[in-house]
Amino acid sequence: MSEAAATSQVPEIPDKLFFRIGEVSSLLGLEPYVLRYWETEFPSLAPKKSGTGHRLYRRKDVELLLKIKHLLYQRRFTIDGARQYLHDESRQSHQKEIKQEQQQLFLDPLPEIRKQLAEILKLLR
Repeated sequence: MSEAAATSQVPEIPDKLFFRIGEVSSLLGLEPYVLRYWETEFPSLAPKKSGTGHRLYRRKDVELLLKIKHLLYQRRFTIDGARQYLHDESRQSHQKEIKQEQQQLFLDPLPEIRKQLAEILKLLR
């Protein structure tokens, strides 16, 4: 298998709550110092630290690292470009969630309110 084909495949993330930096490093095929550097460059990447100071990555952190790796290595983004792309993506996702919440607040209760008003109208007749 060629190196390009191997790097284009997304690795299977084990079903665990936390991953140590060595596990994430081998999973992504990157050196630990690269992961530590990315922590300084991407504010949304903030693994928890254990009582002994070891980094503990959650699944969402590993997924974010995979996305960062894809942006930097496959799509050839710069660090600044990848940071901006992730920021914009996060903002769009947040705006989508707000729009869905607004739709639920304004659209979902209407049929129930109409039903209750119809019942009140029946009682008044």
